Amino acid sequence: MAREKLENLKGLLREMGSAVIAYSGGVDSTFLLRVAREVLGSRVLAVTATSPTYPRREFLAAQELAESLGVRLLPLPTDELSQPEFRSNSPDRCYWCKRELFAQLWEIARREGMRWVLDGTNFDDQDDFRPGRRAAVEAGVRSPLLEVGLTKEEIRLLSKELGLPNWDKPSLACLASRIPYGIPITTEILERINRAEEFLLSLGPRQVRVRHHREVARIEVEPQDMERLLRRREEIVAKLKDLGYVYIVLDLEGYRVGSLNRRLK
Repeated sequence: MAREKLENLKGLLREMGSAVIAYSGGVDSTFLLRVAREVLGSRVLAVTATSPTYPRREFLAAQELAESLGVRLLPLPTDELSQPEFRSNSPDRCYWCKRELFAQLWEIARREGMRWVLDGTNFDDQDDFRPGRRAAVEAGVRSPLLEVGLTKEEIRLLSKELGLPNWDKPSLACLASRIPYGIPITTEILERINRAEEFLLSLGPRQVRVRHHREVARIEVEPQDMERLLRRREEIVAKLKDLGYVYIVLDLEGYRVGSLNRRLK
């Protein structure tokens, strides 16, 4: 079934003819970029947004991977924090961010003579609250992985078969997703979260989220990594207090996608 969907994806991309791809360096957009490069050759361009909402390490990794695939990558500086709708951090925060991003991607597509703007939304993404999806639909952005029905599991399987090095990379999300709705987003908060997560990742867990509840840092890791952090408890407490948190807690439920969206249900 997955291979049949892959062939459908190739056919869809072939019909499109050329495209700008919103490329984060995550599993989905990398897989899409790899297949598009195979089908479209030089008629595909990767564009990666750079801003305080994304760790610098992720951009550098995306840049290296695009280069290995033989795809031209264009960095796109974005300024989400200049938008009052984004800074206020309402539940539709992602809509405003993506609306501006997609508008800029279409400008690039027209300048480069590309027919479509694509993103890496997959079939499973429909299960979570994603206001950015509304922005994509409004802007006429296509989601080929979703259109052919490819799930996350299938994309990881096919990525592994294609030899992509990030086939099992943990899910990505912008740093603003660590801040509960209603708490205004600032550069200082984003930098604090980024530094806390960089430190925790250096201790070895595969996946880390530091949820910023004002003076409380709520740490989410996968269950198998909890003991690893507890063994370094004093060191973690000291580091995160140095970053400005007063209380540091380990969420016993562990890492899960969209945990801050539970309040919306």
